[in-house]
Amino acid sequence: MSHIEIDGHRIAVLFSEAQISERIETIAQAIAEKRPHRLLVVPVLKGSFVFAADLIRAMHRARLSPEVDFMMLASYRDKTRSSGQVEILRDVESPIEDRDILLIDDILESGRTLAFAKDLLAARGARSVSTAVLLEKPGHLAADIEADHRGFVCPDKFVVGYGMDMAHQFRELPFVGHVLTAK
Repeated sequence: MSHIEIDGHRIAVLFSEAQISERIETIAQAIAEKRPHRLLVVPVLKGSFVFAADLIRAMHRARLSPEVDFMMLASYRDKTRSSGQVEILRDVESPIEDRDILLIDDILESGRTLAFAKDLLAARGARSVSTAVLLEKPGHLAADIEADHRGFVCPDKFVVGYGMDMAHQFRELPFVGHVLTAK
């Protein structure tokens, strides 16, 4: 496992940029093989934005042309553990009825946020709601949900990079890492 030093923080690389890129192409092909109907891709902001952008471009290469809208849900805020309560900070504006929806999130950990969003969109008349997550952390699931598409199983560590942050830092990193030492 390699390490990198950033502003006094030592970060271990868990999943490299190349590993992530390769896995995203595989996920996009799997989504395309399902031949989705009127596909609407809904990234759950903020942590999923880098994964979502790369996955949407990979879907294009797999010959899909999804529409995209966004949700912003919060259960963490500035904490490193979920509060257990999910708040809608920004809702989807696109029509949902009779569409296949792909929810994209960064991490499936407790599952509360993703289950909340999936149930909400299904109740609004979606034809189907599937999920794609970059990371899955086993052992913490508190909701009845499974990811339809998963990038990697992640160790039980607080991760940063590739869109995910620690108190608004490290989203820009092109890999997923774990902060070993802080300032």
